Amino acid sequence: MNLQTILQPIEEELDRFDDRFRTAIRSNVAFVDMIARYIVKQKGKRIRPALVLLTAKACGEVNESTYRGASLVEILHTATLIHDDVVDDADTRRGLASINAVWKNKIAVLMGDYMLAKGLLLSIDNGDFHFLQITSDAVRRMSEAEILQIAKSRDLDIDEKTYFKIISDKTASLLSTCCRIGAASATSDRETLERMKIFGENIGMVFQIRDDLLDYTGRKSITGKPTGLDLKEKKLTLPLIYSLTQSPRSRSKQILKIIKNGAKTKELHAVVEFAHEFGGIQYTIERAEYFSKLALQALESLPYSPSKESLTSFVNYVMERSK
Repeated sequence: MNLQTILQPIEEELDRFDDRFRTAIRSNVAFVDMIARYIVKQKGKRIRPALVLLTAKACGEVNESTYRGASLVEILHTATLIHDDVVDDADTRRGLASINAVWKNKIAVLMGDYMLAKGLLLSIDNGDFHFLQITSDAVRRMSEAEILQIAKSRDLDIDEKTYFKIISDKTASLLSTCCRIGAASATSDRETLERMKIFGENIGMVFQIRDDLLDYTGRKSITGKPTGLDLKEKKLTLPLIYSLTQSPRSRSKQILKIIKNGAKTKELHAVVEFAHEFGGIQYTIERAEYFSKLALQALESLPYSPSKESLTSFVNYVMERSK
């Protein structure tokens, strides 16, 4: 099932969300407002606000607090992307020039700060203090995970336990936040809220594991070989972490040396073959399947609805994504 079909139960709600998001980030300062309007043009797949809306609709009804929660998580996510582009010196974002490429780093950093402030004010002005508690914890987890990954990447010593800790905090925390906020906007039932938190956490794990797997099985360049984006940035992810524990020490040292020296395009093929040879690819697929089952189990107690079916289909969509 494609994403467009999955989002059908909330088509009207997503249109309303777009209007509210634009309103939420407006500024009375003309220059700031111009950049805010540029940000709106960089519209992605809207997966995070869609999860807020689908979860709310699966647990009850979408209401004004749901739209505020969806705007909050999208504002938070956008702010982190703006800051990430500065750190990574990225020139593009979602097919358009990045904020830092157009207006330079200082403006980009300040615009990211502006977005964070607008998200906080949106919740404070409307008394959505429980949303702030949820998102503040997510921001803390995301920041700690990013710093931990940078520190570990320098020494190339990430083990499987650390890897899962990083992706849980870096990626799964925000998707869990989306589902928690969506559910909290529609119901106060504690068991339902906990199940939606679990669903979001596990679908986030699947999302990142599959994304890491694409470095070895997808995202092919014009040469037909995986581009190995994470490998070029010296990031060890699960396919390689597992394979390094299964291979002879001499082979492991050889592969680590390639990565430490900055894997060239011609060397990436050898690393990918290494991950296949020592079971890293298959093991990564199995771990993604494990977390997807946990996500599906968390949905079982919800009554049938088109939105519940879309959440179920979203799990399969993430498992099968190829780009």
